Amino acid sequence: MSSLGQLVAGVAHEINNPVNFISGNLSYANAYALDLLRLLQLYQEHYPQPPAAIQAQAEEIDLVFLLEDLPKILSSMKVGADRIREIVLSLRNFSRLDEAEMKTVDIHEGIDSTLLILQNRLKAKPDRSGIQIVKEYGNLPKVECYAGQINQVFMNILTNAIDALEAVHCSPFAVRGNKPSTMNPEESPTIWIRTSTVQPNQVRIQIADNGPGMTEEVSSRLFDPFFTTKPVGSGTGLGMSISYQIVDKHNGQLKCISAPGQGAEFLIEIPIEQQKSQLLVNQEV
Repeated sequence: MSSLGQLVAGVAHEINNPVNFISGNLSYANAYALDLLRLLQLYQEHYPQPPAAIQAQAEEIDLVFLLEDLPKILSSMKVGADRIREIVLSLRNFSRLDEAEMKTVDIHEGIDSTLLILQNRLKAKPDRSGIQIVKEYGNLPKVECYAGQINQVFMNILTNAIDALEAVHCSPFAVRGNKPSTMNPEESPTIWIRTSTVQPNQVRIQIADNGPGMTEEVSSRLFDPFFTTKPVGSGTGLGMSISYQIVDKHNGQLKCISAPGQGAEFLIEIPIEQQKSQLLVNQEV
């Protein structure tokens, strides 16, 4: 996980520099292009009958279309550059390599960064509709934790939820009974994320889906190392085990509530502030 964090942070850093260069110069390129287009329009107004050679060249390059399309292209490039910058920021927030020490962080920022990284898997595919994300964020204080590790927990749980929903994309989705109270049952693949403060020094993150659910036998072994129900080559069986260890290291609890046909809900509870003595014991373990 540490090596993965270093890789992600390194890639984000290498992408960030050229993207900033492109993004910073696009505004100037746009302004220069608009100035040139305005100058060209003035020429057209004052010289409506240009020589034959200029008319022929204008027709060859389809000048009318060029005048209309060039601003759109520059605008699209700006949107694309901004999008890359958002992804880079999310990668940096996800890895949090610059925050190897335990610090107080915004849990919602970590969840949002993880969702942005997984956005491609949430989009509609030829064989299924897009996976809906329903956020029910509470008013959480900043939480003292190893941000990169907690983000990895979110990544593992959300990835498992997406895998489960993709596995039954052709099956009808039944009404689920294990979601937070404000979650509305839908017929499309959906993931619900709810955060709340449950005790004076505890926050809870609930991630639920309307997938196929799990039997008691499977859910009881879910956090065992190398246990997986996925086909050979599709999973290592370590993701949930590592997630359990990370939450436990934070003096928290990770639980799964599920039943066949009832989806699955993961409950993460961690302290807002860590007790230093207990934290040192967990680190030694």
